[in-house]
Amino acid sequence: MERRLTLADISNLPYPGTAIPDSIRFSPDGGALTYLYSQEGTLVRSLWWHDLASGERRVIAEPQPGTEQEADLSLEDRLRRERSRTLELGVTEYAWAHDAPVLMAPVGGQVFVGGGAEPLRPVQGADMVSAAAISPTGSHVAFVRDGDIWTVSLDGGAPRRLTTDAGDGTFNGLAEFIAAEELDRFEGMWWSRDGDHLAYSHTDERGVPPFIISHLGDDSPSHETHRYPFAGGPNAAVTLRVASVSRGEPGVDVELGIGDGYLARVVPEPSGSWLVAVLPRDQRSLRWLRVTPGGEAVDLWTESATPWINLDSDTHVLADGRILRSTERAGFRHLELRDPDGAPGPQLTAGDDWMVTRVVHVDEARNEVLFVATVDFALERHVFATPLDAPSPTGEPLRLTSEPGWHDAVVAPGGRRWVDTWSSPASSPTVVLHDRDADSRTTIHDASETAGTLGVEPPEIFRIPSGDGHTPINAALYRPAEPAADPPPCVVWVYGGPHWQHVTRSWATSGEALRYYLAQCGVAVLVVDNRGSTDRGLAFEAPIAGHLGSVELEDQAAAVEHLVAAGVIASAGVAITGGSYGGFMTLTALIKRPDLFRAGVAFAPVTDQAGYDTAYAERYLGDPQTGPEAYRRSSPLQRAAELPESLLLIHGAIDENVHLRHSVRLIGALQAAGRRIELVVLPADRHRARSPEGLRTRDARMVAHLLAHLGVSLPEELATYMGTGSTQPG
Repeated sequence: MERRLTLADISNLPYPGTAIPDSIRFSPDGGALTYLYSQEGTLVRSLWWHDLASGERRVIAEPQPGTEQEADLSLEDRLRRERSRTLELGVTEYAWAHDAPVLMAPVGGQVFVGGGAEPLRPVQGADMVSAAAISPTGSHVAFVRDGDIWTVSLDGGAPRRLTTDAGDGTFNGLAEFIAAEELDRFEGMWWSRDGDHLAYSHTDERGVPPFIISHLGDDSPSHETHRYPFAGGPNAAVTLRVASVSRGEPGVDVELGIGDGYLARVVPEPSGSWLVAVLPRDQRSLRWLRVTPGGEAVDLWTESATPWINLDSDTHVLADGRILRSTERAGFRHLELRDPDGAPGPQLTAGDDWMVTRVVHVDEARNEVLFVATVDFALERHVFATPLDAPSPTGEPLRLTSEPGWHDAVVAPGGRRWVDTWSSPASSPTVVLHDRDADSRTTIHDASETAGTLGVEPPEIFRIPSGDGHTPINAALYRPAEPAADPPPCVVWVYGGPHWQHVTRSWATSGEALRYYLAQCGVAVLVVDNRGSTDRGLAFEAPIAGHLGSVELEDQAAAVEHLVAAGVIASAGVAITGGSYGGFMTLTALIKRPDLFRAGVAFAPVTDQAGYDTAYAERYLGDPQTGPEAYRRSSPLQRAAELPESLLLIHGAIDENVHLRHSVRLIGALQAAGRRIELVVLPADRHRARSPEGLRTRDARMVAHLLAHLGVSLPEELATYMGTGSTQPG
């Protein structure tokens, strides 16, 4: 091997090869790119301007004091980063105005604006900001301060307060916990396309009981109060309002009939209205309405799916009012057009062995839509183009990317240029500018890492039958670095839950240094995307409905048994580890298949879905008040006495998503059963470990525990870190 990975390699952020230009966008004239990037390769990013004619690059917005360390951020900022899974610091978001060359970036609670390659300037009075949205005309910014919405003209003048009713448990213009955590809706303000009106969410959480999280590791004890909607309990009441910005009035409530359901999507239309999607609490349908600037709402159509609706962000309204949508009506997500009144129009794509995963550009002048779609059992993503008004004459969309692997795209206004961010198991992401008219390409960012620079071989990606004996599932195997005469022990790295995919022909699969570290220690690592995971169609997802921890474990076990039968791994040496849903799966595997899994490490596990949130738990298991049996049969807490003492629990003390309560309740049940289980608490960490101490502790304790129970010697540096003074297992 060219090098050996160290504990620092596996625990330091950002992970190898991931410090790349991100949030890439074209300037309105298509002559420049803007993106977030750290030239030093750290988590702290700046906003860059890249002139495509000259090649000149410059920073136009930099981190503000107090944005370069996680601990320096406000509680509100830290919680928002948790919801959006943001690891980066400094400048983390920005937006171009829809119809004007004006750029806005909120940084450190201050709003900055600019019009091009020059550094952005602060907007006077727009400080202590929680969220901001620039108007399509580029003339105004709406922002939230202390739960109320303000607007400010970029021509000057003091900010004007639009709402005045924020208080304890009520706020405006921000996504509530469920919207951000489970529905991928992170915004709460939507300008009309003419910039005259603002639609915004008003949230009343006062009916949701408070949940207290104590900071017991601080020098001075403190606590947070969260309105956490537990499964079967009340949801926050969310109302959509429409305000006139020119008149400075807080607006009117829109009658959407949300009830105890969810405001799912709001999409501005060229006409000045908005398309609004309402998701009922059972999540089996999605009702679309049109909301006018006057606050009137008209029902258009309702989409239904079994066993649940998967939300998307692919709704685009054309200049003539027609609506481009992606739908899973036929079981695989594909594109369709609808008339302005919602009536069905032509189906633009179709197929039962692939699906659209994201619309990247709608180009009415070129009469085409560009999108990303799955290829080869969802192992790859490629960029395609198809006519906007009818199915492709050939019956198949035009594929624009050729390199095997994982592609994503950003397209310039006018559709001529587009940027492809591409990676493979052997190479970290490369960013390439394409010119369709000139048939040319220019590299914006070269791959910074390869499997070779890490000193490893990429994982083997293969396909095997699932636990039902015939449905194919994807798996990745990281083989031990040094060949041995006997089959090696194996660690199953599991997530297993819905809406995630972990086996891909991309750097995301190949760049996992922790798995390679285990392989350096002589352990094989197996990753499997079982039934229930994403982007293989509704029929592939559906078997977990009402039965979490069932077919997922069958498929994980089937993969292990397949490799044991093939002589690839040792039958008596298999352990399992995972976090969040993967922690739940680790507990489930140790309970249900002790013949197969001899040890495990569960990080932030959900031990009982009744202790998780409404939107997630009820989507898969229904209402615990009317159907408690689905919750009982999926709960490791109910079978805690069957857990072996070879389990290690690791949990962040201030986890506001999967509360520490989950692990504490499990410990209590184990003590009642006379069992001894070790719990490692990370005092300063939430659901995802971010602190350097938490990351090192998590990874070192996990690896040491797994190796010890698999009978594998600890590397010298790990033995030193653990303070054992010995590299021998046990």
